[in-house]
Amino acid sequence: MITVNDLGKIYGSQVLFREADLQLNAGSRYGIVGANGSGKSTLLRILQGSESADEGEVVIQRRARVGVLEQDHFSFEDVPILEVVMMGNKELWAAMQARDALLANAEEEFDEVRYTELEDIILRFDGYTLESRAGIILEGLNIPTVDHDKPLRVLSGGYKLRALLGQTLASDPDVLLLDEPTNHLDIISIDWLEGFLKSFRGLAVVVSHDHTFLNAICTHIVDVDYSAVTQYKGDYDAFLKLKVEERGRREVEIKRREKEIEGHKAFIARFKAKASKARQANSRQKRMEKIEIVQLAQSSRRYPTFKLKQQRPSGKLVLSVKEIFKQYDDNLVLDDVSFEVSRGERVAIIGPNGIGKSTLLKIAMDEVSADLGETEWGYEAQIGYFPQDHTDSLGSGKQTVLAALWDECAGQGEGFARGKLSDVLFSADDVQKRIENLSGGEAARLLMARMCVKNPNVLVLDEPTNHLDLESIEAMARDLKKFDGTILFVSHDRWFVNQLATRVIEISPTGVEVFEGGYEEFCKRGDDHLDVEAALQKERELKRKGKKGKKKGKKGGG
Repeated sequence: MITVNDLGKIYGSQVLFREADLQLNAGSRYGIVGANGSGKSTLLRILQGSESADEGEVVIQRRARVGVLEQDHFSFEDVPILEVVMMGNKELWAAMQARDALLANAEEEFDEVRYTELEDIILRFDGYTLESRAGIILEGLNIPTVDHDKPLRVLSGGYKLRALLGQTLASDPDVLLLDEPTNHLDIISIDWLEGFLKSFRGLAVVVSHDHTFLNAICTHIVDVDYSAVTQYKGDYDAFLKLKVEERGRREVEIKRREKEIEGHKAFIARFKAKASKARQANSRQKRMEKIEIVQLAQSSRRYPTFKLKQQRPSGKLVLSVKEIFKQYDDNLVLDDVSFEVSRGERVAIIGPNGIGKSTLLKIAMDEVSADLGETEWGYEAQIGYFPQDHTDSLGSGKQTVLAALWDECAGQGEGFARGKLSDVLFSADDVQKRIENLSGGEAARLLMARMCVKNPNVLVLDEPTNHLDLESIEAMARDLKKFDGTILFVSHDRWFVNQLATRVIEISPTGVEVFEGGYEEFCKRGDDHLDVEAALQKERELKRKGKKGKKKGKKGGG
């Protein structure tokens, strides 16, 4: 469906990729992976035609309908949410609007020929089921039916992008091009999207940093690395294995050739002066000169190091949460939440978006007051906090990265701060960047560096993997597992949760469940734990009736 020939893209002196050749076929799902800045999203934009290549060409099958995930929701602010999704198929939507206008003016003049043409278009696209299909997509993305007739502006930013994702999925495309589609989705919606894509019969090309998502949907991986684009068959785990094996084979071949050259050199040095061996030495010289050694390019993938070490242990009981209730207007977000966290545990809080996970962390951190109940930190709990809006917690936007970290390094010199920044991939030039100019991933790495120099014994992390590339996520999981202290975290990244959690707390519209075990065991405990429809129905009931008349209680500090 898409053929890529000799494609190249260069920014100034930086070569993103060259001589890229790909054949992307219908019925397959391709995950584009690579380090931040390697050219993943650039390649996707070239495929969709919104950015031009410097070399080569992209050929898309004639008349193929291409669905692209848009980010601009402003032109739809006053449009009913259901209609936003239905508008994805532009030709069908235009035909339906024209038909309705024709019927509205039927008493004045009715163009039967035009009506027949419009009906043919509507039938060709199965237009009479479009509304129900759009509704199913919105439900899968956790936007309930009760909201479908409301204008898009009533949704939060993340949910507006969900509606635009729904618009793309409902566009009846032959080709789907999606850049980070799991951003702003919770675990339930990601699970639904996986099912949608696995049943999609066209060609899907996806950029993602989600290990589990890539493993679930991908039939192929397109790797952007070494200034090249390479295609592998299989899911993400298969790609990792194949790439290591391929690199290993090349390194072995280089060593073999280097050894062969050394053997020739030794023979020539030993016998070139002997008349009886001169002919052989000359032959060896010619053979040696024909041996070609191609130096392997350096990978663009870089792994940060988060050296987390607690200054001293906390008490055995780290956090006590008792009967927490929190309501915003008529929306009950936390309903009788109670649990305890003990020293050394790594506790994951999971659940749908909007259920109150971040609010719960904010209550624990004294940033938000509970309506009822209390939280209390245990003896000697020293907390490092990673808020979801972490850029705001870094201080003045005019401050440099170096200054922002050095301020936290009591009694240490500039070299110490630079070393800590180097650990999290800030180069000598990068440390002079202003905070206001940092990307989301850079800001996250800086905040983690600050935690590394403060040596807390408790980490409270709210979506720490947002904005990070796959390498940084892997490094964070690796280093957090080495941390001797206690971790309480919220995440929608199932791979990350599975790597890290020793206990899982699920907050859902049907209540709170504390599971003593890791995420993999949590998922295996029964088929009803993520009953999407039951959860959504319970959520609607709670929102309708609210929770009023509760006496506001005292909140514990710490």
